Amino acid sequence: MNTKSIEPKGKTVPYPKRWAALFLLCTAQFIVIMDTSIIGVALPAIQADLGYSQSGLQWIFNAYVILFGGFLLLGGRLSDLFGARKVFMWGFGILTAASFLAGIAWSELVLNIGRGLQGLGSALIAPAALTLVMSKFTDPKEINRAFGFWGAAAAAGGSAGVFLGGVITEWLSWHWIFLINIPAGLIVLLFSKRLLFKGDTKKGRIDLTGALLATTALVLMVYTIVSAEHAGWDSLQTIGLLGISILLFMVFIMLQKKKMDPLVPIAIFKVPNLSAGNLMMSLLAAAWISLWFFLNLYLQQILHYSAFHSGLALLPMTIAIMFLMVGFTGKLVTKFGFKTNIIVGLVILAGSLFLFSTVPADGSFLRDVLPASLLAALGMSLTYIPGTVASISGAGPDETGLASGLVNTSYQVGSALGLAIIVAVSTTKTNTLKMAATSDVDALNAGFQTAFFSAGLLCIVAMLIVVGYIRTAKQS
Repeated sequence: MNTKSIEPKGKTVPYPKRWAALFLLCTAQFIVIMDTSIIGVALPAIQADLGYSQSGLQWIFNAYVILFGGFLLLGGRLSDLFGARKVFMWGFGILTAASFLAGIAWSELVLNIGRGLQGLGSALIAPAALTLVMSKFTDPKEINRAFGFWGAAAAAGGSAGVFLGGVITEWLSWHWIFLINIPAGLIVLLFSKRLLFKGDTKKGRIDLTGALLATTALVLMVYTIVSAEHAGWDSLQTIGLLGISILLFMVFIMLQKKKMDPLVPIAIFKVPNLSAGNLMMSLLAAAWISLWFFLNLYLQQILHYSAFHSGLALLPMTIAIMFLMVGFTGKLVTKFGFKTNIIVGLVILAGSLFLFSTVPADGSFLRDVLPASLLAALGMSLTYIPGTVASISGAGPDETGLASGLVNTSYQVGSALGLAIIVAVSTTKTNTLKMAATSDVDALNAGFQTAFFSAGLLCIVAMLIVVGYIRTAKQS
């Protein structure tokens, strides 16, 4: 059925298939975010099978996140130019093919390429999907409820990826953490034309040069951070690569100012809340990704949980996030506004991370993990959706694709850079204690504690940014 004929002409006309369309889009969001986290517990199995070095393993994560973050702006621009549905389907076509390549990978290079292409597909999907969500609902209460489902799908994808990764790795093989995307992707493609209308299009050019510059700069910056531990923070390699990365970012900004059809019109940063909202989302991502990354390591390397039981231990947090975001977040945003919810959420998330920073080497799940993880779920539930809303709240209808692309870019770039920095801080702490003749377990646990504490500080910084620079609708 051609949905174009039933596309609502006015904002007051509800789209009859909006909830079915939302389910499809939430499925897409779940898959995109899950692909970021599902590889975590499978890394040892992949290493044993494909011969990755210990330092090379990080690129299974980074290849996805870097291309995801690096091309999100292009994805948002393409969504504006060609229509959100078309770009959404392009993205799922690439993601499905890339998942097949990653699933049958026979070498490090093939898997890294597959992961990178997965990130590219996701970069097209994410901004188009958010635009499609916003276009399906006209009632403010329904929009807030829809964002509740949307945020729950994203948060659940991140946490459930760890759980599913453990289940699949233990009971099937690591190949299936990629191959499961194929049937899901085909189902999404099958129903897209039936449930999603095309969306608006406009004329313009594609800034491929800008996209390549931004992505190359991001790749260099992440590589510099993750390799600084071995090369030295004051080494010529670290300083030189960091300088080149910053130079590329500066060239990117200069070109954007001069281009007639830039990838990122610099004027968009004058939109209320956009700059502060995106910075806050970057810090939130850095804190949240670090939380689940180090919590999984704590469960496996300190408490000696298996991959399956580690994922199972994160299930209460996943369920709590889904329940809170679907049932309460939208209502709280309607009642108190996005700013209040963000501030409270960040304070609660920081409190959770500070609790995790005290976990002992002989800790227990019920005493040291469950309470803090549920607190983290509450903090994330109060922050993620309002943060997204705040970041795009001032954008006009013709800027929605770009604004949503910026939000997703900020989140992914923040997760990549933030995790790289906090891993470096944690590793430095662990190595320092080992040199001081501290036992390996105690040194490793101290490194994890430092990571949690550092992530908590990021939440406090994000909260201060919100207090000082985010304006509510009544204030604008």
